[in-house]
Amino acid sequence: MADNVVSVFTFKSAEMILEVGGPQAWTLDRVRAKACKYAVVCRNAHYPDVDGPKTHGSAFMIGKVSDVVPSTEPEGRWLILFSEYALCNFGDQWEGRNPVRFRTTDDYDFDFKELEFQPMPEFSAGEASTLKGRGLTIAEAKAGLSLAFGVDPSAIEITIRA
Repeated sequence: MADNVVSVFTFKSAEMILEVGGPQAWTLDRVRAKACKYAVVCRNAHYPDVDGPKTHGSAFMIGKVSDVVPSTEPEGRWLILFSEYALCNFGDQWEGRNPVRFRTTDDYDFDFKELEFQPMPEFSAGEASTLKGRGLTIAEAKAGLSLAFGVDPSAIEITIRA
């Protein structure tokens, strides 16, 4: 069975991404992104302030998603935290105009299981390393769990004990 993937299109370098714990400043569905096993980071080489030499549209980093938390920049956006990452250079992995896409591992022409993942270094995200803000609603939690387990949200029961 294919794993869920969130793919992002950025001008930032691998070094910048590692400094904060993952790619950030995304407008996305947090529940859906958190249900993804992997994040594929692709190069936007046409951005005026591009940081890094990779070819436009190439995948240069793949991370294992550990959480999706409020971004350190700008407010109201999301940071996709990685537990592990792999540097790579897979050409022509991006299409479309939206900088965030949801896919599956079957949509790529490489094998995620063959990547050599490394643990993430210590990063300076600080306040972004824990979820802040309004948190999740029951409906958002059910939606994310339904994606992760392949069941209808109505089949999920959540109990809160205080």
